[in-house]
Amino acid sequence: MQIHVVQRGQSLYGIGQAYGIPYEEIALANELVDPSRITVGQALVIPITGNYHYVQPGQSLYIISRMYGMSVAELAAVNGISPTGILHVGQRLYIPPRPKKEIEVFLYVEPRNPVSETMINEVRARLRNITYLGMFSYEPQRDGTLKPPPQSTITEIATAGGVLNAMVVSNLENFAFSADLAHELFTNQTAQNRLFENIVQTAKRNNFSDIHFDFEFLRPADRELYNGFLRNARSRFHSAGLTISTALAPKTSDAPTGIYGAIDYRAHGEICDFVTLMTYEWGYSYSEPQAVSPINQVRRVVEYAVSVIPRDKIFLGQNLYGYDWTYPYPPESGVAARALSPQQAVNLAIQVNAAIQYDEVAQAPYFLYWDSDGVRHDVWFEDARSIQAKFNLLKEFNLRGMMYWKLGLAFPQNWLLLMDNFTIRKG
Repeated sequence: MQIHVVQRGQSLYGIGQAYGIPYEEIALANELVDPSRITVGQALVIPITGNYHYVQPGQSLYIISRMYGMSVAELAAVNGISPTGILHVGQRLYIPPRPKKEIEVFLYVEPRNPVSETMINEVRARLRNITYLGMFSYEPQRDGTLKPPPQSTITEIATAGGVLNAMVVSNLENFAFSADLAHELFTNQTAQNRLFENIVQTAKRNNFSDIHFDFEFLRPADRELYNGFLRNARSRFHSAGLTISTALAPKTSDAPTGIYGAIDYRAHGEICDFVTLMTYEWGYSYSEPQAVSPINQVRRVVEYAVSVIPRDKIFLGQNLYGYDWTYPYPPESGVAARALSPQQAVNLAIQVNAAIQYDEVAQAPYFLYWDSDGVRHDVWFEDARSIQAKFNLLKEFNLRGMMYWKLGLAFPQNWLLLMDNFTIRKG
């Protein structure tokens, strides 16, 4: 696969000619609404075998061969050039497909009632791309009973497709994460025991293999209580043949105070079979416009995580959405940014004739536009370049896999590049 960034004056037809493939194949791979309309700065995935490297100033065959895990002799032979020859800036070199790392992929699904046929079809479409499908979410009640989400036949479809079902248990109460609910479950042993028994029975009935806790916005003072809760859960679940995992808010140190103070990375790494890092939401509904998952910030979280958690237990989290902020920006305006999928963001840029920019520090695309009322908008989202940067980070740190929030947000380039970079382990 090749990532191509549209330059001024280019057409899809011309891009196809440059890579030697019909433009219709590019349109189909990227799910373009209108192949005659693309915009400057748009990242396209070109569905070719292998990819091309364009020589940059100061690069030699030796430097480039190391970038792709090849020998100088192999790179030279593939391109029909001398191993001692001089390269020219802009020269195109072909890079054949490289060995793929095997990883696991965890994808959350959040069905609404009633579960739509569209949701069912999206589950089917993603089965080949994932290891775990996380059903968000079962809501514990204060007495230890469980409120299930609507799910129709989703777990059966996942099982038939060779995917493991994960039962996501959250501390949602009245549509918000509740520290009080979590504290009650941590301290009321009767309710806790009833909860664990209900979880095990539900898992057996619905073919869940992993119990995934997503407890958020807990009281920092409940840190050890949460650790004890997880240890009790592990004992109960392992004896029932179930694994246990948790979602971890992004931290860069073992700070026991603040909004994420209750999350103890080291303890979760010891207790759980695996963890998922929620490495997104730097840019969020009520923030100023910025990248949702800037690579520099994500890297800091990963560096801390691998210092206290085994790498083979860590999933790197990734958002499948962006935001459209309207001026004046939060918190001054009090108006939430509008969430949109990467595909919607690109289509919007084309619609308003906006050139897409790319922040090299955050490794994230963005664009500006003014609506019909003359109001400025800032849009930050994900594209092929930004997701490839995350895949490179996963490889660099040799993590267990990727986690995505969530199914139903169109991002075709992600799935193409995921399969091009990795082999997906099945349960």
